Amino acid sequence: MQDWQSIVDKHGPMVWKIAYRLLADYQDAQDCFQETFVAALKLSASQPVRNFHAVLARIASARAIDRLRRRYRREPDGSAGLEDLASTHAGPDERASSAELAERLRRALAQLPPQEAEIFCLRCLNDLSYRHIAAMTGMKSSTVGQRFTGQSSDFGRSFKDRRRSPKRR
Repeated sequence: MQDWQSIVDKHGPMVWKIAYRLLADYQDAQDCFQETFVAALKLSASQPVRNFHAVLARIASARAIDRLRRRYRREPDGSAGLEDLASTHAGPDERASSAELAERLRRALAQLPPQEAEIFCLRCLNDLSYRHIAAMTGMKSSTVGQRFTGQSSDFGRSFKDRRRSPKRR
């Protein structure tokens, strides 16, 4: 029998970081946090879990991405759940730019196929190696790398600098 309180104590901050970083909404992150641990509890009842850190990171990323998809289906303008993630020491222009970039990231993640979004989150937000991601997902490391680099070029198009030329007077 697992000591779930110690698992939550040990891995809870990591799960919260993933959920809040992706969702930028306190209530959604709380729901995702709870859903992650409930899913892990169910999983551990059906099979042994050797690496709770990896399992929880994967579940939290998947649950957060699912919430993003539902959010953008409900709110096409993306107005739901936005909070300024920029540093409080940054100026207004920097905070606005950071918030816009974070929102574009959330929208782009919501458009990716689930497995590709998960690979992106595990690699870029959780800083896991291709080898670790492969072990978590049951893919080969080379497949993870190919999917990551293939999607990041598509993903990169979402973040092209859209500067407009200055208006002439």
